[in-house]
Amino acid sequence: MDYSRAREVFEQYLNGYDRKDGKVRLKITHTYGVVAQSTALAKRMRLGEEDTQLAWIIALLHDIGRFEQLRRFDSFLPETMDHAAYGVELLFGEGMIRDFLPEDTWDGIIRTAIAKHSDYRLEGVEDPRTLLHARLIRDADKLDNCRVKLEDPLETFAGGTAEEIGAQKISPKVKAEVMAGKSILSSDRVTLMDFWVSYLAYFYDLNFRESLDIVEERDYVRRIAGRIPCSDPETARSMEEIVGALTAYVHSHGKSK
Repeated sequence: MDYSRAREVFEQYLNGYDRKDGKVRLKITHTYGVVAQSTALAKRMRLGEEDTQLAWIIALLHDIGRFEQLRRFDSFLPETMDHAAYGVELLFGEGMIRDFLPEDTWDGIIRTAIAKHSDYRLEGVEDPRTLLHARLIRDADKLDNCRVKLEDPLETFAGGTAEEIGAQKISPKVKAEVMAGKSILSSDRVTLMDFWVSYLAYFYDLNFRESLDIVEERDYVRRIAGRIPCSDPETARSMEEIVGALTAYVHSHGKSK
């Protein structure tokens, strides 16, 4: 397994897209951010060298389908394209995986991890090592998305300015789901505030205590919530409740009693 070689091939692949486009730049930065988060988790979890390098390869390739989605639709919305399924088809249906990794030893793990990295819920994985990597990429993806939500232009990924988002309501179903400790289905998001709440609710889907430790150490719940000034009084009250519930969850979930 040679991550450096795979990265060179990935960079060549990116040359087929407009690197100056804001959404393309965001996804390139995100890809390498997920590699970095995978590295941090592997270190905290004391994974071996092979599993660490495998995590790097999966992180590098997990969003390869996004670039074609942006070329065709200029959108990240799931209804425009299932980017995970397209990435799997590109890599394994069309055989591009061999450009990145000559050996087929880890194909099953890589395929499953990429195919399921953006599923609403991770299900149907029984092999322990495959499950480890399917969970790892999901957590690393969410952890780098925290950086995206804090640093990248809101107009690029959230569809409005902070003021426009904060003036909107949170749909009753979205609030009920997040207060019940659940992630938010894409189809249930109606307002821009629903989207913002869904970015917080995905902390409920983190798999490892090490991931929650990073969220807690970096105060991601309060910082992400605080990026949006909620001018609607009802929305402001709801966000206080949501932040309180999520902060308590992140602090306590998975810790020994």
